[in-house]
Amino acid sequence: MRIHYLQHVPFEDLANIERWAKSRGHDISCTRLFSDEPLPLLSSFDWLMVMGGPMNIYEHERYPWLEGEKEFIRQAIAAGKIVLGICLGAQLMADVLGSSVIANEHKEIGWFEVRLTEEGRSSPLFSALPDRFTSFHWHGDTFQIPPGAARTAESRACINQAFVLGKAVGLQFHLESSQESLDHLLENCADELRDGPFMQKAEELAAGRDRFPEILGLMETFLDRMTRAFG
Repeated sequence: MRIHYLQHVPFEDLANIERWAKSRGHDISCTRLFSDEPLPLLSSFDWLMVMGGPMNIYEHERYPWLEGEKEFIRQAIAAGKIVLGICLGAQLMADVLGSSVIANEHKEIGWFEVRLTEEGRSSPLFSALPDRFTSFHWHGDTFQIPPGAARTAESRACINQAFVLGKAVGLQFHLESSQESLDHLLENCADELRDGPFMQKAEELAAGRDRFPEILGLMETFLDRMTRAFG
């Protein structure tokens, strides 16, 4: 399978998804939007992955490539491509699918439990995950569920953690994170760490490093299920 991913900042790449893709023999290509790289032809990939980033989806003046990226995501979904968005990527997908993206009541940064909804537990895709699991989070905004999509996961801090609509899947949480990607976030975004009910301190984030093998396993299981369901 040919996987293409959209990268918004140098420090948020595929992380452990790259490890999974290479182990399954998939081809990987990338558009680094922060470097003004051109978007590819839709015919050049089977699966589009839209990664995270610290920007807001409406910061068009500061990040002029956002408008073109949104149109590209819209076209990829319309063309029947498999599209997976993570964090900012899921918010961009929700926007192009007709729902809103707003500031969440609480910033959610740290290791927190995700629960599948009833729709998630009955989903052929999300049922690959446990009913409850701990994942990594780093976000302040949240998406509303797009019209016609299933709301498949939630957390205490954020009621909308995932959705699926056809072959389009949005995840607010991070199963792809690795120790290296966490280190990069702490190097570049530590100013976001403040007091809050769902905001862990840097040492608490680092103390969760033993969880990386667990979320890697969950991510691989989920992506394998996506491959079988949509590939």
